[in-house]
Amino acid sequence: MTGYAKTALLMAAMTALFMGAGALVGGATGAVIALIVAAVMNVVTWWGSDKAVLSMTGARLVTEQSAPQLVRMVHQLADRAGMPRPAVYVIESDQPNAFATGRDPANAAVAASTGLLARLSQQEIAAVMAHELAHIRNRDTLIMTITATMAGAIGMLGNFAFFLGGSRERGGFLGPLLVMIFAPFAAALVQMAISRSREYEADRVGAEICGDPLWLAGALRRIEQYAQGIDNRQAEANPALAHLFIINPLHGGGRDALFSTHPSTENRIAALVAMSGRGDRRESSVPRVRR
Repeated sequence: MTGYAKTALLMAAMTALFMGAGALVGGATGAVIALIVAAVMNVVTWWGSDKAVLSMTGARLVTEQSAPQLVRMVHQLADRAGMPRPAVYVIESDQPNAFATGRDPANAAVAASTGLLARLSQQEIAAVMAHELAHIRNRDTLIMTITATMAGAIGMLGNFAFFLGGSRERGGFLGPLLVMIFAPFAAALVQMAISRSREYEADRVGAEICGDPLWLAGALRRIEQYAQGIDNRQAEANPALAHLFIINPLHGGGRDALFSTHPSTENRIAALVAMSGRGDRRESSVPRVRR
């Protein structure tokens, strides 16, 4: 099953789960209301998610005047990928990391931490930025934001389940009880599965954009090593944003465990090494980023 097919299946599962939770609480009417609420929340998220994410991380916009090397690098990579040039932001964080956000390629942004710019090589920085551009080109930023919104809505529905009550036909309070206990758990699993699925695909496309899979493999290893010992205060304050970063910014993450938002870094590196063995690399020159 391709990454896109798997994502479509998981998105359908999230929608079905949300409607099922609504049905358990309010029957057919509850399912319809749940679908309407999800639609409204997703529209709001679609328009304002990028601004909210950038605000929560304290990212600041940079230009060719304030950060010429980084901005030119991102522009060169975007041109190579045949996509619109995104806005470029910098996060004041010593932990090397990066993320992308935006509802579509024409309204997108990439953000790199000061730690990433200071601690990684030029090739590794280019590979990380290419990975984030891949997320934008694949529209992963929209997919992951929608799933996060729906997971939050399901959790909210679970919290209100008992207040909404249940009818005898639906087992009295059994339906709301099941929603309160199991629906948020199931939604979290689907959200994590979608995030992991899209990371592998972004690694593959990002490696093609930057020109050498081994650049990204090296970047992933170094970022994870630093992330284990350096706090990312923005992510710690807003853990719901963790799935947006290239490596889990929260301590203890990064494994292919049931509750991880990211695949195992070792598995990702192995896939990139295998990709380099197939000769999937091309000559690439990138402008230097002053460190």
